Parts: sequence; C-alpha cells; structure tokens
Amino acid sequence: MTEESHNIEKGERKMGKRIGIDVGGTNVKIALVDKSGKIIYSNSVPTYAKMGYEYTVNNIKQAIKDLMKETNTIAKDIDGIGFDFPGQVDYKTGVVKLAPNIPGWVNVPIAQMIEEEFHIPTRIDNDVRCAALGEMKFGAGQGCENFVCITVGTGIGSGLVVNGQLVRGASNAAGEIGHIKLQMKDGLICGCGDTGCLEAYASGPSIVAMAQDYIKGGKSTKFREMAAAEGGEITPYMVAKAAEAGDPVAKRIFAIVGEYIGIGLTSVINLLNPEKVIIGGGVAEAGDLLLDPIRKTIKERAMVVAGSAVEIVPAQLGNSAGVIGASMLIDA
Repeated sequence: MTEESHNIEKGERKMGKRIGIDVGGTNVKIALVDKSGKIIYSNSVPTYAKMGYEYTVNNIKQAIKDLMKETNTIAKDIDGIGFDFPGQVDYKTGVVKLAPNIPGWVNVPIAQMIEEEFHIPTRIDNDVRCAALGEMKFGAGQGCENFVCITVGTGIGSGLVVNGQLVRGASNAAGEIGHIKLQMKDGLICGCGDTGCLEAYASGPSIVAMAQDYIKGGKSTKFREMAAAEGGEITPYMVAKAAEAGDPVAKRIFAIVGEYIGIGLTSVINLLNPEKVIIGGGVAEAGDLLLDPIRKTIKERAMVVAGSAVEIVPAQLGNSAGVIGASMLIDA
C-alpha cells in the first residue's frame, strides 16, 4: 500500500470525486464520478488487447491524464481509482489473475502500476461485483441487505450481497452463477471447458444458437428477415425485437432461456434467501420477455418461504453500472 493509500484510510483525502474504469475486451470506459454516483465526465478508449497488457495500461494512464485535464482535476482532488475486470482478480493485492476475454492479462499488478503513476489509492474487482456495488448504492439494490445481481450477456455472472456486504469468497471467486450445472451428463459444452453449465444454455450466444437451429429447421421468423437485411448475422437484439413484435419462435426462445435462468436462480434463492434478484446485462434489455419466464419458474420451483420473499427486478444503472460501482470500491 502506498503512502497515499494509507492517507485515505485515515480520512485525509475525502473530496468526493473518484474515477471508475470498466475494462472490456474491446473498449475501456472511464468516468469521473461524484460521491452521489453522478457521472461528471466519461470517455472510452480502445483496449487493443492484442497489443499486450502494457500497451493497454499505457492507454489507460493517458485516458486518466486526459480526464483530469478535461475536468481541471488534480490528484489530490480524487479519493480513489477503481477498476472492474471481466475475470478473476485478487481484490486484496490489486492483481488481475486472469481475464479470459483480454489476452495477456495474467497476474497483472494493475493497482500498483496505477498508484505508482498517479499516487492515488487504487482498487480492483470483478465486473459483476462492481455492477452489484453500483446497484446497491444507487440503483435497484438500494435499501436491500441481501440481494443477487446477475448480468446476462456473452456470459452469465453474479455479484452477491449478504447482510449489506459484497461476498468475494476465500479466493475472490464467488458469484460464478453461470457455471451452476443444469445437466449432469451429455450437456452442452461451456466456454469454461465443462459441460452442462447454465451459461451454455442461457447466454447471448445460446440465444443465437437456438435461433440458428430454428432457421435450419425451416422456421419462418422475423429475426431471419432482420438478419438477412443486416448481412445475415443473427444477434440476441434481433431475436428480442422479433419477440416484441409478436414472433412466436422468438418468444419461445426467450421463454426457454428465462426458464433455464430461473432454474439456476432457484438454487441460489434456496441457498441465500435474498430480498431481490437484480437482472442486468445486454440480454436483460429484453425486459419482461426474459423476466416473466424467470419469475414463473422461480414461483414454481423455489422453496415456498424463500421463493415468496424474493422480487425479480431489472437493473437500473444500465451500461454505467460498472464504472459507477468501480468508482465506489475505495469505500467498499
């Protein structure tokens, strides 16, 4: 821990501004956020993952400098810098252990690298835990002591809040809901290398795979027409739009995906007895097309006491959840 990091623990640096940085496989989002969760300034830069982590880190450093210049902010005005990463991180040491979608990010001491450059306390965490932190402080999780925040996109992850505290686990790996097993034998192959995982059945790529299977089976669908108009590639967004327009095949796909997610969540609800399950991510933008079958499945399958106590709600912070939550890590 640097001297500046020690100072913030003693309360010597409390200006209310902090920087949140959301690192993705394609872009890095950066924002200056005040203590009420309001974004004062935001920007993004390419990740350039193939260039190696040193190149990306230098881009991030320059983006921080640009942010400070654009907002007339100096280092002593900033309480802390927080990063979220899609992968396995060590919150205590500030090291990115593995970011599967960002090649080369293995055992990268990003917190130390940023602190040495800017002398500002720096924290890191998993991207979905940061989203959960943002929702807890400023979104759908406000006032909740116990909730689960899941994101459904290219993969499925979750952030767990128990008794008002983020749950990280013994090795900072808690919350991998996407790898709850739905099928014991002969299940679909998951990106993790195992089979039968929830993520293999209910993520964005799963929606596309189901849509393609229906087309191969000769089904006439609106998303087939939409894909043809856009160059032939089906996306989860197209399937959602087709479902909203009443396409029966698209509605069936979301009913199946919602049921799978509901089955996975039933285990979590029975185990943790949360007040809410908050659902975000790109696929979750489909709204009640996805949420209604999730609610129905939980009502049918969860234990009565836990199932009747939980509310299934959409996330409120949208694409800003990551940077807002990351900016609050200095207080977490």
